[in-house]
Amino acid sequence: MTGMANLGLIGLGVMGENLALNIARNGYTLAVFNRHTDKVDAFINGRARGQKIIGCKDESSFVSTLERPRKIILLVKAGDPVDATIANLKPYLEQGDIIIDGGNSYFQDTARRCAELAAQGLFLIGSGVSGGEEGALWGPSLMPGGDKQAYEKIRPIWEAIAAKVDDGPCVTYLGTGGAGHFVKMVHNGIEYGDMQLICEAYDLLTRGLGLDAQKSSAIFAQWNKGLLNSYLIEITSKILAVVDAETARPLVDLIQDKAGQKGTGKWTAEAALELGIPIPTIDAALTARLMSAMKDERLCASTVLPGPAQAVYQGDKERFIEAIGSALYASKICSYAQGMALIHAGSLHYQWNIDLSETSRIWKGGCIIRAQLLDRIAQSFKRQPELSNLLLDADFKDWIGKYQVQWRQVVSSAQNMGIATPAFSASLAYFDSYRCARLPQNLLQAQRDYFGAHTYERVDKPELGFVHSDWTALVKQQKQEH
Repeated sequence: MTGMANLGLIGLGVMGENLALNIARNGYTLAVFNRHTDKVDAFINGRARGQKIIGCKDESSFVSTLERPRKIILLVKAGDPVDATIANLKPYLEQGDIIIDGGNSYFQDTARRCAELAAQGLFLIGSGVSGGEEGALWGPSLMPGGDKQAYEKIRPIWEAIAAKVDDGPCVTYLGTGGAGHFVKMVHNGIEYGDMQLICEAYDLLTRGLGLDAQKSSAIFAQWNKGLLNSYLIEITSKILAVVDAETARPLVDLIQDKAGQKGTGKWTAEAALELGIPIPTIDAALTARLMSAMKDERLCASTVLPGPAQAVYQGDKERFIEAIGSALYASKICSYAQGMALIHAGSLHYQWNIDLSETSRIWKGGCIIRAQLLDRIAQSFKRQPELSNLLLDADFKDWIGKYQVQWRQVVSSAQNMGIATPAFSASLAYFDSYRCARLPQNLLQAQRDYFGAHTYERVDKPELGFVHSDWTALVKQQKQEH
C-alpha cells in the first residue's frame, strides 16, 4: 500500500499487531516498523493483508511515510528499549512530532522523557493500554498523560480505538508528565490484588471445601451474575472448566504454582511507600507471588512443618460458599479503595488534577479489571470528587457493613484450616485499622523515643508539639518511689 499514513506504530508483538488492526479497522492509515524486519513482512502478508497498513523496513522510510505532525506509537519493552527506540527515531523527527509510549513504562521514566523531548521541540504521550491481546484488537482502556495540546492531536484516534461503554469511550486525559503511566501502574497493582483475592477464594473452595474444578467453575459463573460480575471472575470460571485432552484432568491442576510478574506491582508498592499510602492488599498480592516462586523451599517445608489437624471445613458448605463470595466482594472494595487513594495522593503530589470518577469510568470497559463495581466507584467520586477514601462513601460503607460478619468468618476459618489468605486478611486488617480511632502506635512512638530520642506528641498537651522524655530516668525514678 502507498500514500501517507495518519500515524505509525513500532513493535509488532501480539499487542502491537492487534492494536494496528484496531487502528486500521477504525479508518486510519497506519505505517508499521519492527526491529526484526521479518515480522513486518509476516504481518503485512498475513494478518494485515488488505488493510490500510504500510510496512516499513527502517526508521527513515517509516518516518517519511507519516503525515505531519508525526504521531508514532511505541509498543516495546519498558526501560532501555524505549530510550533506544526514541534515540533511533530522533534524527528523522521534526519539531511538533509526537511519540506515544503505549507500553508499561515506569512513570518517572515517562516524566523524564517528556522533559527531554520537550526541550527539543518534540512531545511524548505516556499512554497506559489495558485489555490484553483481545482489548488491543477490539478496544482497550487507554490512560494517556503528557502534554495536553499534543494529546488533543491524537484524541480522535484514541477515542475511536478505545473500548466503548454506556457513557462514552474508555479513555480520558489524566495529566502532564507521567500521569498516564502512573494510573496504569496503579491499575496493574489493583489487578494484582484482584487476582490474588480470586485465587484465595478458589483455594478455599478446592482445599477448604474439597470441591473439584468443575464445581468451582460453576460457583464462579454464578458469582459473575451478581455483584462480583467482572472480567476476571468470568475468565476464572472458564479456566476452571477446561479439561486437558491428554490427561482428562482439569488443565488448571496441571499448571505449576509459581507466579510470574513484570514489575508494575513492585512499582506500585514503591510508589505507595514514597507517598505514604497504605496498600496492604496489593502488597499481600505481591508477596504471594514472591512466595509462590519459592517452590523448592515450600516443598521441603511441607514435609516438616506442622499445620492444623483438621484442614477441611466442617460446617454448612453452602453457607460457607456464600460467605466466601461476600468476603471476596468486601476485600475487592478495600483493594480498589487503596488503589484510588494512591492515585489521589499521586495526583496531589505531582499536581496532575486527576478526576477519580473519570478514571473509574474508563476502567469499565476494555481493561483487565473491568467490573460492575467500577460503575459504583465512578458514581461515588462523582458525588464527592474530593472523597479521601472509598470506604467513607455512604453506599460502600453500607456494603462493607453488610458483608463483614461473613468476611470475618471466612478469614478466621481459613486460619483455623491452615489455608493462607494473605489478601483477604490484609483487606480485613486495612478495614479494621482504618475504622480504628486509636491504634497501638502510641507504644511504637514511645519505643522510638526511648531508644532513639525520636520524640512524640502528647494527646493532652498538643500545644507542646514534639517532645522527648528521658525514659531511663523516668523508669529509675519510679523504681525508687516504689
